[in-house]
Amino acid sequence: MGGTFRPGLAYRSVRMQTGKVADAQRGNWVDAFAPDWLKPYARLARWDRPIGIWLLFWPCAFALALAAVARPAVGFNFWYLLLMLVGATLMRGAGCTGNDIVDAKIDTMVARTRSRPIPSGAASRTQAAVFLVAQSLLALVILLQFNLLTIVLGIASLVLVAIYPFMKRVTWWPQFFLGLAFSYGAIVGWTAQIDSLGWPPILLYAGCILWVIGYDTIYALQDIEDDTLIGVKSTARLFGSRTRPIVAGIYAGAYILWVLAALAAGGGWLFVLASLVPGGLMAWQVWTLNADEPQNPYLRFTSNHWVGFTLTLALLIEWAW
Repeated sequence: MGGTFRPGLAYRSVRMQTGKVADAQRGNWVDAFAPDWLKPYARLARWDRPIGIWLLFWPCAFALALAAVARPAVGFNFWYLLLMLVGATLMRGAGCTGNDIVDAKIDTMVARTRSRPIPSGAASRTQAAVFLVAQSLLALVILLQFNLLTIVLGIASLVLVAIYPFMKRVTWWPQFFLGLAFSYGAIVGWTAQIDSLGWPPILLYAGCILWVIGYDTIYALQDIEDDTLIGVKSTARLFGSRTRPIVAGIYAGAYILWVLAALAAGGGWLFVLASLVPGGLMAWQVWTLNADEPQNPYLRFTSNHWVGFTLTLALLIEWAW
């Protein structure tokens, strides 16, 4: 990659007494408008950084659109899309809260994360645990709106959510386990509409796992120096100077699997043509990635929101025509 990005230099100017989180976007609605009592909880749930909500939600949207391609007469279920957006917001918040509880000590040693609510003292672990339970119960209410198969599969996904925070301690591939959890919407979105499994959602899920590994490797470049010092493992550290070509290969695999999923569901040339847009966005990320430039990895990471949007749009174009 040609050097090491030093995140501490980018975030050291943040004044801890403001209560703001170092890697939150400037002027986000939590900092600007949320009442003081809500801010620690909103920051635990990462409401000040909604990119994670979108990245958890898009596989659900992929699957609903893919199901519409497979069953054109059934169509695209916009009500389910809304439910899954709310569910993604709740589950991403619960996952981040649980991750912060587990990683509180590690977060105090990383420049980008030491301003989070628990290490900064804005919230206690007990308060975070109560908030975690509340979000999980509300997410269960959303899940119960779907068919039995989707409910069972959704509950089973909690195993993946629970083990992910510990993976950075035991494997160089925590991004793979994040992919298993964050891509699960590709399964539940399909079963919610089709009420059975098949090759299209399995291929879609596999493609989303690779996508997550790719974009979270880029994200992890921000912490590579601190992670090395404290012994936290990641694919960014594992790949080292080979990060760019390896991520390129991972993204290529994701794109191929997405195309195969669409073809298996009955899609055709229109999807393949439209899918060149998200494919091109991923190629741009790799081509312009430079870990030596502050904010470069983060901006490439956040651009995956548009990868998700354009891939969903490509599937909807195939369905509509």
